[in-house]
Amino acid sequence: MKKSIGIIGGMGPLATVDLFEKIIHATDAARDQDFPHVIVDCNTDIPDRTAAILSGGEDPVPQLVRSAHALERAGAQVLAMPCNTAHWFYDELCRHTDLPVLHMLRLTADSLEREGIGTVGLLATDGTIRTGIYETLLADRGIKVVKPDAVGQRRVMSAIYDGVKAGNLAAIDIPALRQTLDAMLEQGAERFVLGCTELPIVFSQCALAYSVADPTQILAEAAVAFAGYPVKKLY
Repeated sequence: MKKSIGIIGGMGPLATVDLFEKIIHATDAARDQDFPHVIVDCNTDIPDRTAAILSGGEDPVPQLVRSAHALERAGAQVLAMPCNTAHWFYDELCRHTDLPVLHMLRLTADSLEREGIGTVGLLATDGTIRTGIYETLLADRGIKVVKPDAVGQRRVMSAIYDGVKAGNLAAIDIPALRQTLDAMLEQGAERFVLGCTELPIVFSQCALAYSVADPTQILAEAAVAFAGYPVKKLY
C-alpha cells in the first residue's frame, strides 16, 4: 500500500524545498498520479538546533513534535526531517510520535559503507560537529572522518548561515571554501559528506565540483521507497 510522506520542514526553508524537489526527481513517474502524496510543514518556529546544543538555546523538541503531530493529523504515514543537526533530538522526537521517522544520518552512513568509502570529509554545523553523531555512525562502519580546521569550520558555517539561510549566496567566499575542501582532500578525504541540508544548495549554486554524499538526496530516495514508489536513480 502506498504511504503519504510528511516533511518536518523549516530548518531552513530552502533545505525543505530541496528535499521536496529531490523526492519528485527521485520518483520514477510518468504522470502526476505516479508521484507520492507529500505533506510539508515548513515550521520556521523550530528554534535553532546548533544554538540549543552549543549554548543552551531554546529546546527545538516541542516544535519538532508539534510538526510531527500536525503532519500525522494531515495524513502522513512516514516522516522525513531535512536537518542533520536536528537528528541529535531524533530519539526524543520518536518518543512523541507513532509514525516512523527516517534517520537521514544513518541512511547516509549506510550508503557510504555500501560504496566502500574509507575516509570522508565531514562538512556540518558546529552543533553537528560538537555532538559527534556522524563520527560515531561512521566509525561503527569502519569509516574515518576528516574535519575542517578552525578557520575552515568558520567558512562552512558562514556559507550555511550568512549564505543560504540569509538568502545571500553572494556572501559565500567560494575561493576560501575551495581552499578548505582541497586541504581536506590532502588529508585523505575521498568524499565530502554534506552534513547540513543547506550545503547541497551551496555546492550546486556555487559550482563546487567535488565528490559528495548528499544526505538530502539519500533521504529523498529512502522516503520514496518507504512510501512504496519506484525510485529513479539519478547517478
